[in-house]
Amino acid sequence: MNKLITTFKHIFSIEELRGRILNTMLFIAFFRLGSYIVLPGVDATKLSQPGDGGLFGLLNMFSGGALSNASVFALGIMPYISASIAIQLLTIALPYFQKMQKDGESGRKKLNQITRILTIFVTAAQGFTYLQVTIPTEAILVDPWFFRLYGVAILVGGTMFCMWLGEKITDKGIGNGISMLIMIGIVSRFPASILQEAGSRGMAGALLFIIEVIALFFIVMGAIMVTQAVRRIPVQYAKQVVGSNMAVGGERQYIPLKLNASGVMPIIFAQALMFIPGLVAQSFADKSEFASSVAQSFGDFTTWQYNVLFAFLIIVFTFFYTAISINPTQISDDMKRGGGFVPGVKPGEETAGFIASILDRITLPGAVMLSIIAILPAIANLFGVTRGFASFFGGTSLLILVGVVLDTLQQVESYLLMRKYEGLMQSGRVKGRSEVITR
Repeated sequence: MNKLITTFKHIFSIEELRGRILNTMLFIAFFRLGSYIVLPGVDATKLSQPGDGGLFGLLNMFSGGALSNASVFALGIMPYISASIAIQLLTIALPYFQKMQKDGESGRKKLNQITRILTIFVTAAQGFTYLQVTIPTEAILVDPWFFRLYGVAILVGGTMFCMWLGEKITDKGIGNGISMLIMIGIVSRFPASILQEAGSRGMAGALLFIIEVIALFFIVMGAIMVTQAVRRIPVQYAKQVVGSNMAVGGERQYIPLKLNASGVMPIIFAQALMFIPGLVAQSFADKSEFASSVAQSFGDFTTWQYNVLFAFLIIVFTFFYTAISINPTQISDDMKRGGGFVPGVKPGEETAGFIASILDRITLPGAVMLSIIAILPAIANLFGVTRGFASFFGGTSLLILVGVVLDTLQQVESYLLMRKYEGLMQSGRVKGRSEVITR
């Protein structure tokens, strides 16, 4: 406890770090305040609440309840995430975007500008759908079409403001602004969820509630292990003579291949597609008993049919996203140009094949573990845990929380170590998701 108090004193004794933490808290306060400002012309008492499952439940979780509140930040930062994913895929598929990505800082600025413009169009499309489908007519106090017209404009402005807040947290705060906003939206639901779970158990179920909290602790530890697990490939760099007598290089480094290289993206992609089977079956439910049963099965995230398909899609998307995000040939070429080689493996094609084979072997267990984490909320719900609290037992929310917290701790520790203070851990280093080992 004394070491923890001392660490906090060191953190707030660093003027720059203290200022960044206070700025981050201020920007987060603006973000949370906006999630409670209801759109003009909406009667908040007549709004229907989306369920915890499905695409709307996922978006509501990311927005911290702003979606169900019909607030000016209802869509939150998710349109920007969708636009960023689209641009990222285009940089792999189209040479024009590949060239911009390789142009350094100027290319990055162009890609960011294109992403912002695309965000406006994505927000407008999602905002119109949201206003027309989600908000009931009896909750609209003005002309519906006039409401949708100015409502889309307000939602676009809200999303762009959220994006600006994320950029300010990155520049003036402790970094990872966009991820931080998503994490805050998820964390904001945790106090109400745990109180609801404790209230449902009562005094008679106090022991069971304690067991649930202990189980959640070990699940979080397991998620951290899956997120941090790395297969290191040793790389030897040849010595090079510089000048007359000085030799540089010759050191051994490592290529870190993460067990879960795709992060949370496979779960997001899979969950975005899981509403399709139920939606299609629902349109034929009146004509077929089989379609009715399919619609019922895929409308509930606790059914075995839903979770089997969900796990399968996560495994498929894990392989897909890993394949497009890690290029063994490019890694091999970069090593060869830098004078590096894997001991016992010839540079070039053999090195690329060696890296690809290791990547294939670690991707499968990583995908299976990711799918298990994704379906843990359904398993917890089957054991009697309330749906709100069960969502923290795994899935997208848990992985985002773990990743962002690790990144934030890494940022804080870097400031402490630069000022020659002790780090946050007595042994080892805090490793974030974005950490790479370079030459």
